[in-house]
Amino acid sequence: MNRLARKGAVASAATMLAMGLLGAVVPGIGAAASKPSLYYVSLGDSYSVGYQPGFANQSETLHGYANRLVANLAGVQPLTLEQFGCGGATSSSVLNQVGCSPAAQALDEVNYSTSTQVAAAVAFITAHPGKVGLVTISIGGNDFDGCISSPTPVPCVSAALPTMVANIKTLTSDLRAAAGPKVPILAITYPDVALAAWLKRTPAGTALASESQAAFSLLINPDFVKAYAPSKATFVDVTKATGAYGSLKKLTTLKPYGRIPVPVAQVCKLTWMCAKGDIHPRDAGYQLIAKLLTAAYKKVA
Repeated sequence: MNRLARKGAVASAATMLAMGLLGAVVPGIGAAASKPSLYYVSLGDSYSVGYQPGFANQSETLHGYANRLVANLAGVQPLTLEQFGCGGATSSSVLNQVGCSPAAQALDEVNYSTSTQVAAAVAFITAHPGKVGLVTISIGGNDFDGCISSPTPVPCVSAALPTMVANIKTLTSDLRAAAGPKVPILAITYPDVALAAWLKRTPAGTALASESQAAFSLLINPDFVKAYAPSKATFVDVTKATGAYGSLKKLTTLKPYGRIPVPVAQVCKLTWMCAKGDIHPRDAGYQLIAKLLTAAYKKVA
């Protein structure tokens, strides 16, 4: 072997040794690099497509929890996002509405102009057996969103939930049948944006904030659990993680609102509800949801 060949062989051996040592020092690097990319199917409403108010051409939809989740899991399981979400979707429309208007889509949306959202997702999963590694769902919020302005919010929510539960059971059953028993299906709930009503500093506003806590803890989230359980979908409690169940008597200072309850301050920092009256998360909110989904995926994958 001539000198040049020997030099190349030594360099190659050194490179292989360095890569082996790096994999040993940083567990998971070699394993993640060797894993083939799997598809990640995202379904749901405007949360699923990462909507935020005030951005031109919905460019913000590439910064929602789905895109962040792909980045978070890059070192664990490479994923290719297939986005089926549709802004404004309800648990009924996801099953029955054909297509999604361009204004309600993410920029990286899958086109399903002749199909319902769930049928399109199921068709994609079925067409890629063994190649789908994750499904996430954000649906149901628009089923009871109008209850925020209702004079009787709790009865309003109660009336909306049975249909929502039935629809979600159908949705997840269809997805589970297509994906098989081992593919993780992760489903989120929502921040309690009605807590922002406290900022009115009126008896009615305070009452609505308190009632919303009861609605989420006693009605909405238990019914989400009931809906997702039959298909073994993992429920991720975003409401709890955003501190929504904390005492409204514990105060903190947050500009420009002054002294306000800690749970209210959290919803102001994580969503646009306090600043713009908009129910969607800020970047920090989507980042938190992605973090919760990342942790949930690592537990079940």
